[in-house]
Amino acid sequence: MPLLRPFLAVVLTLLAANPVAAQDRSRVVAVNYPLQYFAERLAGDEAEVIFPVPADVDPSFWRPSIADISTIQSADLILLNGAGFATWVDRVSLPRAKVVNSTAAIEDQFIRTESITHSHGDGDEHSHEGLASYTWLDPILAIAQAEAVAAAITARGIAPDDAVATRLDALRADLAELDRQATGAFDGMQDIAMIATHPRYQYLAQRYGLSISSLEWEAGAMPTEAEQADLVALAAQTGAQVLIWEAAPPAEAFAVAAELGLANIVFPTLAQGVDDQTYIQAIANALTAISEAKP
Repeated sequence: MPLLRPFLAVVLTLLAANPVAAQDRSRVVAVNYPLQYFAERLAGDEAEVIFPVPADVDPSFWRPSIADISTIQSADLILLNGAGFATWVDRVSLPRAKVVNSTAAIEDQFIRTESITHSHGDGDEHSHEGLASYTWLDPILAIAQAEAVAAAITARGIAPDDAVATRLDALRADLAELDRQATGAFDGMQDIAMIATHPRYQYLAQRYGLSISSLEWEAGAMPTEAEQADLVALAAQTGAQVLIWEAAPPAEAFAVAAELGLANIVFPTLAQGVDDQTYIQAIANALTAISEAKP
């Protein structure tokens, strides 16, 4: 017994210094990468943040398995994007007390979209009718979402209020810097027509007064001959000078656009993360590329 007492004293000291180790961490589920990033920054080590969508699947149209649903339902906090993002949330029973819609406070800024029905590589048809959902591409709206996540974390006691407040100040500052960078990058581009390979940049365009027409291309894929013909027609119709890619395509796809006089810009939409880049880094890098390629 005398030998055991020093050991117990050491254990108790370690647990007192690191209360997270004394109990399981809270679990937070996010429906997209930006919300995962915000939650990780705001909760710190006090929570495990899970983004359950496989890396090769579009989170907008992911269909969770029974095991996935069980994991989501058992979380302490479930972060939704709102604005119609993630169609599965309307088909799954979620505990209301755990669910937070991160865009509830900015619904008056939602953008209505036209009805466009098409299919991606999985063959399932779906429609973009309703609301534009990629709200986080507008850094100012992203601040509102981060604030909602912070409030949800503190309300549930997932992390200490003062720690969350400090982390939120830092995250707000980073997002405000993105807004400042975007304002500079898009300065003078309000009269320059642009084309995007997918209709997901509505909030970015609204914030900075941009004119962006959209195609319906698979992210990162080589456009078919028919799609290339669509690009030629849309470029002629709009007089576009810039083509925004959702993900980097094969080099020959860049060449097709360059031959049409279009500047190629890769601007990831970040529903999924980008390898070796955080949300902040990915958008900052895209804005730098825009500044350097500005017509």
